[in-house]
Amino acid sequence: MINLFIADDHQLEIDGIKLMLSDEEDIVCKGEANDGAAALEGLKQANYDIILLDINMPKINGVDACRQIRRDYPNIRILILSMLKEASMIKMMLKNGANGYLLKNAGKADILKAIRTVVKGQQYFSPEVADIVMASLAGAEKKEQKSPFPQLSRREKQVLQLIVNEYTTGEIASELGISFGTVETHRRNLLIKLGARNTAGLVRTGLEYGLLE
Repeated sequence: MINLFIADDHQLEIDGIKLMLSDEEDIVCKGEANDGAAALEGLKQANYDIILLDINMPKINGVDACRQIRRDYPNIRILILSMLKEASMIKMMLKNGANGYLLKNAGKADILKAIRTVVKGQQYFSPEVADIVMASLAGAEKKEQKSPFPQLSRREKQVLQLIVNEYTTGEIASELGISFGTVETHRRNLLIKLGARNTAGLVRTGLEYGLLE
């Protein structure tokens, strides 16, 4: 029996995965968490074989959580499930101890194959992730390789520019015509991608590396 832990900041995502796996006789979801800190605490409660880990999570993000899980629970396999698909982010998670990487558009068959493959001690990448990694290794992403950070989306650059301009989250939402929660999601993505701990770090990094619009 494969004992699975799911860590994702969206409960709907967790519930969907649990429903997807409910008729699988060899996989049981024994734990779940909506943030990185709760995930690290939850792993203490039972013996788990694998964690399905999101990157964009509050309190402790998936990058730091992955590193701590590999250090504190060396026998637990780590399978990343994320919307982030930059080659540098994928490489960062592998460097921090991840055993596999899936995108959130993965279907049931892909997720099941990934879980079973990773538990056997092998690595697993969804086809799209494998293509991204191979393209990067082949030098097809030369521009990205020159940067120490994953590529920022146009919207992330807009949000970063407004943060530098000292806009509040509410003001950014109004300026860009998006929700408060969407702004917070972009802010968390920026913290992860730029390796910053707070807003001051975002501003400093954005200015230093010329990442603004």
